[in-house]
Amino acid sequence: MPRRIDHLVICVHDLEQAALAWRRLGFNLTPTGVHPFGTSNRLAQFADNFLELLAVTNDALVPQAAPDHFSFAAHNRDFLGRAEGMSMLALHSADSHAEAARFRAERIGTSAPFDFGRDAVLPGGGTARVAFSLAFATDPAMPEIAFFTCQQRHPPELFWKAEYQRHPNGALRVIEVVMSAPEPAAHRDFLERLTESAAEPAPGRLTVGDSNNRITLLGPSEMARRLPGLANSSSPRFCAARLAVADLDTTRRTLKNNGVAFEMRGAVLLIPPATAHGLALEFVEQEVN
Repeated sequence: MPRRIDHLVICVHDLEQAALAWRRLGFNLTPTGVHPFGTSNRLAQFADNFLELLAVTNDALVPQAAPDHFSFAAHNRDFLGRAEGMSMLALHSADSHAEAARFRAERIGTSAPFDFGRDAVLPGGGTARVAFSLAFATDPAMPEIAFFTCQQRHPPELFWKAEYQRHPNGALRVIEVVMSAPEPAAHRDFLERLTESAAEPAPGRLTVGDSNNRITLLGPSEMARRLPGLANSSSPRFCAARLAVADLDTTRRTLKNNGVAFEMRGAVLLIPPATAHGLALEFVEQEVN
C-alpha cells in the first residue's frame, strides 16, 4: 500500500473516562488537544502512526456538512449517536490538497481539502502550534464510516515525541485495520482507488497492503473465525486493530497487573471490543522496520 496507516479515529462519549480506560490497557496518552470545530482528543502515539481517542466537547462549534465540505466533527458526532468505536481511518499523505483533487477525479471524494491548526502540549508543559491538511474519501456502500489522508504541515519534532511513544504494554505501532463487510469483494474498487494499490481477494476476505500496513475486510464466516463473538453488521464497519509489540509477555503482564481481561488465541493476544470502546485490539510480536 503506497500510503501507510497514519492514525485511527476512535470515538468516545467521555474523553477523560476513556483516557483512564486506555491507560489501564497500557497506553501512554498525550495531553488533551482541542480542535476549533468542537472536538477534543488524546493520542496513543507510536513512532510513525497513532490512535486518536476523540470526543465531541462543544457541539455548538460543530460545522454542518455540505456537498463540497465533509464535516469531520459532524461525522463523528453522528457516529457517536449510534455507538462508540472506530469511525475513520487516516492514511499518511505528503500533500492532501493533491489527494483531494485525485479523490474528486477518481469519484471517491467531493470535498475541498480541510486545513486547520491546534495547540499541542509538549512533554515539558509548553505548547506548540501544529497544523494539518485532510482530504476525505467516502463510499456510499460504507455509509457509517469514512477515510481520509492526513498531512502534517509543521516540523515533525513539534508533534512526534519519544516521551509519548513509550507504552507500558510495549505497543510499537498499528500494523493492520480489520473491517467487517457482508461482501468484502464489493469494496475492492473503492479501496484500490483510495490506496492506489492492488487488493488481494480470497474467499470471504479482501486485503490491501503488506504485513506492516494492511487493511483487511472479512465476511461473516472469516469474522467468526478470527474474531468470534463479534456481532455481524449489515453495514461495513471497523472492528479491530492489530498492534505490533516487541515482547508479548510484557503486554500480558501489564494487562494482568491492571486487571484487564484478555484472551490468547495462538500467538495473538485479543482484547474484546467492550473493553476498548468498541474496537477489538490484537497484539502480536513482530519486528517493525
